[in-house]
Amino acid sequence: MAGAGSAAVSGAGTPVAGPTGRDLFAEGLLEFLRPAVQQLDSHVHAVSQVELREQIDNLATELCRINEDQKVALDLDPYVKKLLNARRRVVLVNNILQNAQERLRRLNHSVAKETARRRAMLDSGIYPPGSPGK
Repeated sequence: MAGAGSAAVSGAGTPVAGPTGRDLFAEGLLEFLRPAVQQLDSHVHAVSQVELREQIDNLATELCRINEDQKVALDLDPYVKKLLNARRRVVLVNNILQNAQERLRRLNHSVAKETARRRAMLDSGIYPPGSPGK
């Protein structure tokens, strides 16, 4: 097999259009990232952060109501504060996951676009600058 960045050579010694090292790298990177993007996407959909946040809010509201209705003074404020802190962390994690998902989506799109552009150039016989096919 030819080295990275060089074209394959036929039996007659003429260059044959084929994937360059960069193309192979781009395709490999795309294939490497695709499962991570899909897994991240499925995890985000599986655990709805919005639903979790709503449940925490409902539980905090219910604890406050129970605390007000109790004849015996129970101090539920620390638990309410813990729930609100957990809610804040859920929101933070949700934002981080959404940002990571968006960055991975953009990266995936860029790699696919570059791979398609290079394939089109190879198919049309136009070689990128610095390639041995010139």
